[in-house]
Amino acid sequence: MRNSKTKTMPTQNANKVNQAWGKRPLPGRGPKPTLSRAEIARAAIELADAEGLEAITMQRVACQVGVTTMAPYRYFPAKADLVDLMIDSAGDSAQNFGKPTESWSARLKKWAHLCLAIYQGHPWFLEATSARHSIMGPNELLWMEAAMAMLAESGLGTADRHSAFLALIGQVRGHATFQQRRSSGESDEEWSHDLIQMLNSEASRYPALLKALESGAFSKDPSSAFDFALDCILDGIRTRVRRKGVKSRRRP
Repeated sequence: MRNSKTKTMPTQNANKVNQAWGKRPLPGRGPKPTLSRAEIARAAIELADAEGLEAITMQRVACQVGVTTMAPYRYFPAKADLVDLMIDSAGDSAQNFGKPTESWSARLKKWAHLCLAIYQGHPWFLEATSARHSIMGPNELLWMEAAMAMLAESGLGTADRHSAFLALIGQVRGHATFQQRRSSGESDEEWSHDLIQMLNSEASRYPALLKALESGAFSKDPSSAFDFALDCILDGIRTRVRRKGVKSRRRP
């Protein structure tokens, strides 16, 4: 909260309120609503999963849920409001991410994998969250809360926890971006072969890259690369905590 004395949200910020928070009441005039915002969002998610975010129009969504063309506007003033709720509803509710007896790092790694699964299960999710201008919804913030709580157990200071979170979510989003581009192009084997052929005549300029390509490193299962990057981040957190002489609250 920026100002504890502020009782109401300034008018210019009203449109930034995420529909997932349920702060905007349904209009009182007109026919009685027959659906909930959540039902419409679920139908829109199914449509976006099948055809992409560009398929989400109020007209298509209306057809999907069996209402008149203008009916969705009684629930969502604009498409962006609907997409906000789709984003917040796409993932399962934040959970404990492992047994309480597990180390903070093991649970945080599970958090990252489950977070990545949302991007993998909903290919439109990356585009939608990149274009959003409103604040995050309550479910999204619970995921962030869970990560920050686990990072607190590591012994990191408050500001460092946020930096570590950005490193983790950046890895998740970066890997999701890579996977989307990879799935739409040629295979890794074809790509590596073509690049090796091109670089053979330029071996003196790209010796390290050529060696990596020839070793097959670029054709490995990308999931192993994701785990490798997570381990590097987690190892870095442990090292930083040790250097500062802070004891973690739980096993690493």
